[in-house]
Amino acid sequence: MPHALVRPQLLLLPLAGLLLSLLGPGAGAAVRAPDRIDLPDGFQPEGITTNAALGARARFAYLGSLADGDIYRVNLLTGKGRVISQGPGTPSVGLKIDPRGRIFVSGGTAGNARVVDRKGAVLARYRFAKAPTFINDVVLAGRRVWFTDSMRARLYGLPLGRHGKLPKGSAVITLPLKGQWHQVANNFNANGIERTPDRAALLVIQTATGFLFRVNPATGFARRVDLGRTLLTDGDGLLVHRRTLYAVQNQLNRIAVVHLDPAGLRGRLVDRITSSHFDVPTTVARSGRSLYLPNARFSTPPTPTTTYSAFRVTR
Repeated sequence: MPHALVRPQLLLLPLAGLLLSLLGPGAGAAVRAPDRIDLPDGFQPEGITTNAALGARARFAYLGSLADGDIYRVNLLTGKGRVISQGPGTPSVGLKIDPRGRIFVSGGTAGNARVVDRKGAVLARYRFAKAPTFINDVVLAGRRVWFTDSMRARLYGLPLGRHGKLPKGSAVITLPLKGQWHQVANNFNANGIERTPDRAALLVIQTATGFLFRVNPATGFARRVDLGRTLLTDGDGLLVHRRTLYAVQNQLNRIAVVHLDPAGLRGRLVDRITSSHFDVPTTVARSGRSLYLPNARFSTPPTPTTTYSAFRVTR
């Protein structure tokens, strides 16, 4: 009598069922990232960056504390996190992670910046300015890392060496803003910073006016981006993905979505993203089709027990 033929998939089906029963209910379902990420009480978040530069979809986000400068890492799939780097006692504001896993951190009123690795070790420190100053946000632009100063009409740059080598402190670039840039006294000026879609220039939001500027990184010449009648009032963090600009309008609790031309000379408002969960969001980072924003809660008096969080919205 011939041997019976047994189809391989018939043997695999019971094994697959056994595996799912061992893993527990819902093991076969897709993992959904949480919409709310709780941060430590009293943390006072401002800046956020994800490790999207290390892959197509970010798994981790890093947030800085205005209270004492701590850096907090959170798993975007589980919402769990921990402090990976103790702060210097001065603010950590805007931050960005590069493809080497180094996090560039703006130092706010301390007038400085530092670079830490993904484990929290400090790799370098840089001094930019003395008071009055507020080193606010940062962008990676090829072999330059640029920082804004909200109290002075200038940008500060770190020129990276071969293979991304960090520069010495004496190599810091000071780039005065000129052209159509007019500093507003006793107010926040240069805030969020990004690159134009063609990566040839920088985009800087001026919080005091709601104007968006295209800045030549070689000369500092600032030209106002033509947005028609749109003002980016209370503009804070910026994010450019392809030709779409996401501009956080913190006190208005919304994100302006602007379609830009490649050179970043003009743009058109195409959408506004709002959420009932927003409580003065400041900056924005992405992972796939999701945007993550920390709630700074500037209208709530900060205490050691004040609760803070970050939220996910779909772009």
